[in-house]
Amino acid sequence: MQESPTTPDAELGMAMKMGMRRLASGVSVLSTRTDDGERFAITVSSVTSVSDNPASLLVCINRQLSLEGHLATPGTPFAVNILSADQKDISNLCAGFEGDTPRFSRGNWQQGRDDVPYLADAQATFFCRSDQVMTYGTHHIVVARIIDVSLGELEVDPLLYVDGGYGSLASSQSGKA
Repeated sequence: MQESPTTPDAELGMAMKMGMRRLASGVSVLSTRTDDGERFAITVSSVTSVSDNPASLLVCINRQLSLEGHLATPGTPFAVNILSADQKDISNLCAGFEGDTPRFSRGNWQQGRDDVPYLADAQATFFCRSDQVMTYGTHHIVVARIIDVSLGELEVDPLLYVDGGYGSLASSQSGKA
């Protein structure tokens, strides 16, 4: 095993980012209504299960977003929509890559539990309520209780993010026996 050189914090942060580019993650869109009732959606790639009892997940959100204060209130409802490989346009839109294009202009958005918008054609949607929020570095870590799950009727083919770009299970399995 090759030894890793010790680096100053800034270099270590960049090395960490380059290393994490090698870890594929699923792409999701977190959707909610803000305190003033406006629909809001943002692309997130840091979502993970916490426990099945109680059913819970965590999502990391950049502290620079005004949304983080909204989710810090215990019991705040939101949805985590797991995107399909063919929903790259929704990911880009909700990541803010398309400027002034409204975030809800693409996709089959519906109103769900607690009037929270969700993607009816997502791979899966987790309807959640925030439970605990912790601040660490540049992000807030939101632990949420899952109150309902909607599974899409599509073939399982989630949108993946790896090495700064999109991929899918189908593209990674092509050519395999």
